[in-house]
Amino acid sequence: MFACNIGKTDKIIRIIIGVVILAVGYAFQSWLGLIGIIPILTALFGRCGLYNILKINTAKNDK
Repeated sequence: MFACNIGKTDKIIRIIIGVVILAVGYAFQSWLGLIGIIPILTALFGRCGLYNILKINTAKNDK
């Protein structure tokens, strides 16, 4: 139904950014750190809604 539009490198970068956001949120005791869940989930599912709207596909180069 929905094809992956996030490549391997993009997934790794998203996971790193998500973990950093979560860690900074925890360090500053802010619930805004939960925003880090978004890039982690998009990396795990391999699908980004914004990429779909903008017709971006970084997975097409990973074969």
